[in-house]
Amino acid sequence: MTVKQLSMPELADACLEFGVPAVGLWREPVQTYGLEATAKLVRDAGLTVTTLCRGGFLTAIDPAGRAAALDDNRLAVDEAATLGTDTLVLVSGGLPAGSKDLHGARERIADALGELGPYAEERGVRLAVEPLHPMYAADRCVVSTLTQALDLAERFPAHQVGVTVDTYHLWWDDRAPREIARAGASGRIHTFQLADWTTPLPEGVLNGRGQLGDGSIDMREWKGHVEAAGYTGPIEVELFNDALWARDGREVLAETAARFVEHTA
Repeated sequence: MTVKQLSMPELADACLEFGVPAVGLWREPVQTYGLEATAKLVRDAGLTVTTLCRGGFLTAIDPAGRAAALDDNRLAVDEAATLGTDTLVLVSGGLPAGSKDLHGARERIADALGELGPYAEERGVRLAVEPLHPMYAADRCVVSTLTQALDLAERFPAHQVGVTVDTYHLWWDDRAPREIARAGASGRIHTFQLADWTTPLPEGVLNGRGQLGDGSIDMREWKGHVEAAGYTGPIEVELFNDALWARDGREVLAETAARFVEHTA
């Protein structure tokens, strides 16, 4: 998503040119290019697919909505397995229209994880619950803290359900470092993502993720937290940013790789 202006073949070529060995993919561009075609493309390029994003949106109250969400998440698991990644990132979903029941929404997520976890395990895929910043709780994700994500994940085996640690969503929470240690102790850090916090936020707030080094987050400190917790997996940079998307994608990828080294090494 950081360079969504690049086509799949352009992305693969640019990763090879700039020494990026792995890529996190999103379902929409994969489906546009074709699932099997994407799997072959990344395989032939020698790229590792770190994660597939996203599954989730599991808070529907009505039976038909719940069944549709479960079907879509099973499809997402199948897509992840085809792409060769062992991790599907879940954005849990916001409050259903007219509801103010945060607790009930979180319990419906737990119920869905109970169904999806074994299905994913059979296909070699883990579910990574991603807490999003509280400003998204109403419409996008009722799981707002790493504590809440872990409380959900720990109801299930770690090889089925873990968490996503994303600096953009967690940097403000002084409990997060302790919760990262908790997640690491049980092997539940399934992916680690970087994005910076810059202000003012854009209208709609979704596309406000800053380029590494442009904002308020100490990336090196957060990398230290996950490493101290025992995480040795890949680190993703995930930027939703209209200004970056308006630029040449190859230039943005090269800049992002350089910023990663500058702010995490």
